Amino acid sequence: MVSHRSAAALWGMLPDRIEACVEISVPGDGGRRKRSGIRLHRSATLGPDQVTRRLGIPVTTPERTFSDLGPVVPPHELRNAVRQAETLGLGIGTDATHDGTRSELEFRFLQLCERSGLPAPGVNVRIGPFLADFVWPAERLIVETDGYRYHRGRAAFEADRKRDLELRALGYDVIRLTFRQVTERPAETASAIRVAIATPRSLAQKSDIFRSKRQSPPS
Repeated sequence: MVSHRSAAALWGMLPDRIEACVEISVPGDGGRRKRSGIRLHRSATLGPDQVTRRLGIPVTTPERTFSDLGPVVPPHELRNAVRQAETLGLGIGTDATHDGTRSELEFRFLQLCERSGLPAPGVNVRIGPFLADFVWPAERLIVETDGYRYHRGRAAFEADRKRDLELRALGYDVIRLTFRQVTERPAETASAIRVAIATPRSLAQKSDIFRSKRQSPPS
């Protein structure tokens, strides 16, 4: 049956990329000759309850597929598989923990907060019509992590700025961070977040500031 990366692609947990070999698992540890285009895995623990069909193709179950992925894919791909499985409603077992992040950049920022001793933010919190990446509600602070791949282009730039204005009108400060700021300048980034958290303003104060900026004539 299809297994490992090939099974993850079949289930939609990983991107369906063109691979040189299809990964196949067979139960038991008996010898089987190698075949071109097939990466063969032999397993003494693969039982009938860990096999099903998808699109008519014999494949390991989502839970077994996720278990097989652990030793063979980088950690960031494994985290992406968890996110995709949750989005698709696939049961992948109690060993799969999800921190609420929707991208690798969000995961890295959450790690940055933990390593730097910052208060834990809410992750992907609904505020009005928006889903904010990270929120400190009491401090009225939002952090948005902008990976270039998902935020390039003029239309996205304009939409982000419109979104920021509306969130500020609701009384929140908005800080946008790039992949480089999170991964290459973590100390500087953590310091800026710490200052923002340490100097909270009330909703009324922030709304007043926003109104004064909006109403003041251009210089």
